[in-house]
Amino acid sequence: MDQTETPSDSVELTFREDTALTKMMRLRVSSLQRSGQKRQDGERLLLPHEAVYRLGFNIQGLNFSRWYFSLSGHGRVTITGISQNWTPDLTHLMTRQLLEPIGTFWRNADDPEDSALKCLEADMQEFGERIAELAKVRKVMYFLFAFKDGAEAANLSCSLEFTPEI
Repeated sequence: MDQTETPSDSVELTFREDTALTKMMRLRVSSLQRSGQKRQDGERLLLPHEAVYRLGFNIQGLNFSRWYFSLSGHGRVTITGISQNWTPDLTHLMTRQLLEPIGTFWRNADDPEDSALKCLEADMQEFGERIAELAKVRKVMYFLFAFKDGAEAANLSCSLEFTPEI
């Protein structure tokens, strides 16, 4: 959103794909499909266009400042926070563990390639503040990233800027 230089007293944290967790969740889907079983009541299965990302907090007391988001090309990326501390070997992702609001960034196919990304700014502000609140009690937080309308993970860069609480 804002590409200004990060002040020296701020902290920028970058979302990173958790490939092992994404793979584990895809294996759960394929296992259910092979065995002909159904998902558990309320279970949220990973869709083919989704991946699990993580955000690690090396500092706990943070105030949200802004999002940094870049996407080459066109498409839509939806980010959904997950409230659970993940233990995927013991628990499955349940729909009740998905946080509101979700974050969505997009650039339409008819928009110029160098046009700014669009987002719902009030939702993005609230989402960033919610992440900062959870960072007070978490060392890591997980997110579902959904890539739609031509968006691809390889064309994505996403981070958050925080200022440490004094």
